[in-house]
Amino acid sequence: MVTKNDVKFINSLKHKKYRQLNNCFIVEGKKSIIEFLKSDYQLIKLFSVDCSFFSKIKNQVKIENSLLRKISFLINPDDHVAIFKLNYSKPIDNENLIIALDSIRDPGNLGTIIRTCEWFGIKDIICSNDSVDCYGPKVIQSAMGSVSRVNITYLDLIKYLKSSKSKKIITSLNGESIYKYDESFDSGILVFGNEANGVSKEFFELMDYNISIPRFKNNKFPESLNLASSLGIILSEISRKSI
Repeated sequence: MVTKNDVKFINSLKHKKYRQLNNCFIVEGKKSIIEFLKSDYQLIKLFSVDCSFFSKIKNQVKIENSLLRKISFLINPDDHVAIFKLNYSKPIDNENLIIALDSIRDPGNLGTIIRTCEWFGIKDIICSNDSVDCYGPKVIQSAMGSVSRVNITYLDLIKYLKSSKSKKIITSLNGESIYKYDESFDSGILVFGNEANGVSKEFFELMDYNISIPRFKNNKFPESLNLASSLGIILSEISRKSI
């Protein structure tokens, strides 16, 4: 049975404060739930309209559609809502390419970035402490299970970059074209900035390279690319050169 307090508790997990306080987060949809079940994340409870799909899950509660709509964060909810325990991030692997995100604000962007990073084999993403929480419902939804496999660490980004001996590559509108570099960027720290303002000025003096995606056919508009799109283009070119 699901009580009013259960509904209130689940709805509270929409907010980072309560996710951290209760050490858990929400995952919705069959595909994403399956991905987290395969990982080292611990399932706390699964609420299902149809329990037969996850028939082997013991800590599962059958609910009605009307109740599902009350606890779901989606406009068109799937048949399942799961609560998983938060995982602490693992040690960062400094031998491979690391993606660093400065003050990312949009949950959908972060989810797409995480999914794109996994596609290109990125194992570590580091985020400034003021970036959007990777366990928020919109991030989990847009990442489609990739949060369960990519190591995401929140830290003082400036402090980390100052202490790191890895080569540091910044992305900006005024950088050198990524297509002109012969050097491989298959290791180091690749820094992307805030959706509206780009990378903070204090980062530039720490960088070894400043790269950009050039405009074609002398286009003046739009003024910039979507952050997740930019990351995908740059990782695609880096991967192409490493093959």
